[in-house]
This record gives sequence, structure tokens and C-alpha cells, in this order.
Amino acid sequence: MEHEVYVPFPVGTVRQALTEPERVARCVPGVQLDAEAAAHRPEGRLRLRIGSSTITYRGSLTVSEPGDGADAAVTVEAKGTETRGDGAVALTLTVRLSPATEPGPGTTLSCAGTVHGDGRLTEATDRSAESAGRRLLDRFAENLTEDLRQRPVPDAGQAARPGVFDTEVPPPSLDPHSDEDAAEPAGPGDPADALDDLVSEDRVPELRAEHAYGPEADAAAPAEAAHARRTMIGRSAEEVDHAPPRGRYAPVPAPETGGTSATLRWAAPAAAVVLASAVVVGRVLRRRR
Repeated sequence: MEHEVYVPFPVGTVRQALTEPERVARCVPGVQLDAEAAAHRPEGRLRLRIGSSTITYRGSLTVSEPGDGADAAVTVEAKGTETRGDGAVALTLTVRLSPATEPGPGTTLSCAGTVHGDGRLTEATDRSAESAGRRLLDRFAENLTEDLRQRPVPDAGQAARPGVFDTEVPPPSLDPHSDEDAAEPAGPGDPADALDDLVSEDRVPELRAEHAYGPEADAAAPAEAAHARRTMIGRSAEEVDHAPPRGRYAPVPAPETGGTSATLRWAAPAAAVVLASAVVVGRVLRRRR
């Protein structure tokens, strides 16, 4: 059987795509690939409709690398067995690529294949088998076009460029004096000297006492600031945020309102006792008279 299909991509792009077995198998209509299959030899199931019957095969696909010539053909081989039966099939497809101008710039795939099989495939007529093969190749070209749009082939320069993990790492130096060379003092024209001059003692302003730390800083700083610094050291940020202000910013305590009420609470019973005692003493004196 011979058939031609069209793919709207350059010849080099299509040729590189056909050398990827996983891409070729993915573009075959009705195929279901196994997830654990190798990329160079994809395996899976294929549902093939011939006439009024549907046959399911389980097999694998391989692609032969084309030669160096511009007219070198790509050979695709597939083998499978029926999932419900004892039949088997073997396909050998030769694909030649050529530039196309109709219906637009692209590539023409000239396919020539042979099929050998037995089982349910032999029950189909030659006409129905040829029609199924042409329909399969037409849909394959459509799937290949869509796959190239979604997953473009890598550029030749990009494929040749080494990745991050392919970069060669130089071995560590075994020279014991290598650290001494790295720690060699800088010369007079080294940028480190300019940095030292920039931060020299005569150019750095004296630190203010409230921004310093240590016993000397506490002695130079006001008493309130030193006390606040000592109490805040070693405390978490959350505790410091929620700690009440101290010193001049501390809140003035509210006057106690319970002192007067407490005095009145004790004075009233005492006055009642004194009054009762006076009444009793008065009555005793009256009886004696």
C-alpha cells in the first residue's frame, strides 16, 4: 500500500520528529501507551477499525534512524497480538520526506508499507483493509501536526548546548599553599584599602550612648534608658511589644477610691457601740438616784 500525507512543517522538523519513537506512537490514532514503557520502544494497545469490526492489538513500535542523506527514509516497524484471540500482525512502513508547496509550505510524507497478519485481520477484504490504512495515515498526519504545535522539537543548537548537570566541575586543588595564596594581604591599590580609608576612625561619627550596648553604655545613658535596655535584653519580640511602658512614658496610676470607704465602714460600727454604751451608763445612773 502507498499513500501520501501533508504536514505543514519544514522537512528537517518533521524528520527529527519521526525519529522519536514515543512521539510517533503517541500520534497513532486509537493507541493507548503504557506509562512504564521505554521511550525508545513504546508499548501499548491499539484499537483498529476495519469495515464493521474493531480489533484490539497489544504490541510495540520501533523506529530506525535515517541515514545521512537528504533523501534518507525513516522506517517504522510495529508488531502486535490480538487481546481477544490468537491472531498477530506485523507492519513495516517506509516514510520518505520531501518539500511541499501545496496547500502551503510544508512536508510531504510518501508512505509505503506492508502488513503481514493472521486471525481476524484476514477476514477483512483488501478494499476495507486499504481504506483503513489510508484513514489511519491521514489521522496520523493530523495528530503529528497538532503534536508539533504543542511540543515543538528542540532546536539543534539547544540540543547541543550542555545543561546545568552536564557542565564539568573542576576538581578541588590539592596544593596545601592554595589557602595561603587566597589569604595574601592586599596591595596598596587594592579596593580593600579604599574601603578601610572610607570607614577610618576619623570619618566614622561617634556612636550615641542610647544606641550602644554594654556596662559603659549603661553608665553613659540616662538611668531610665539603661533600666529599659537591661529589662528588654533576653526577652522575645512579642513580650517587648506587649510590655507596659516605663520611665517617663509609664501610665500614672489611678487614685485609690477604696481608702475612704474602708474608713467609713469601720467608723460606723464604732460610733454605734459608743452610743449604746452611753445609753446603758445613763440608765444605770438614773436607777442609783
